[in-house]
Amino acid sequence: MPGPPRLRAMKITIFGATGAVGGECVVQCLEAGHEVTVLARTPAKLPAAIRDRVRVVEGDGLSAEDVERALTGAEATLFAIGVDKHSPEDLCTDVTRHILDAMPRLGVRRLVWCGGGSTLVEEDQVTLGARFVQFFARTFMGLRHRDKDHQYALLSDRTDVDWIGVRPLQIRTGPRRESYRVGFDSFSGLSSISFADCAHAMIAMLDGDVWRHKAPIIQY
Repeated sequence: MPGPPRLRAMKITIFGATGAVGGECVVQCLEAGHEVTVLARTPAKLPAAIRDRVRVVEGDGLSAEDVERALTGAEATLFAIGVDKHSPEDLCTDVTRHILDAMPRLGVRRLVWCGGGSTLVEEDQVTLGARFVQFFARTFMGLRHRDKDHQYALLSDRTDVDWIGVRPLQIRTGPRRESYRVGFDSFSGLSSISFADCAHAMIAMLDGDVWRHKAPIIQY
């Protein structure tokens, strides 16, 4: 079985641990020997085997107080909250704002967050394929697209905080290959990545400054 990124053991708080990417982040962090805290509105949604191995803080990411409780004692944090049609407007943006405000006060060193490929950034190669990805997201996943755009804009203004982003494309269930591209290569609606490899890349970004204050695309 492929191994997790080799990093020193850290205390990591994970937001979105009951989702597909967040669940992979939890599993892979535990495999790597990290000490994990998760913030969950419904802890029962966590697999029983996971609940027994992590510190669970019951609460809501939209509450600044709950976010601070979850981040207390952490060295770094992984953001993997997803957006669906039932999510409030700017869910990811508002939770991220609470995280950014708490990090300097609590001494949390780094935030690695999962964004979306439909958010185009300055470094991208804006091809016809990239424009199609953006058009499709705006048209059929408007709530998610707006939120991820706003989240990136918020982070871009916070150079006082150590953050790194990753933007997956056509994210889906699949094996952890540990072989993928991270950067600003051209992409299209045919580009893809698995939940497992997205999580693998996020965990690897907990260390190193190659992508500091950047949000590269991840794709096969």
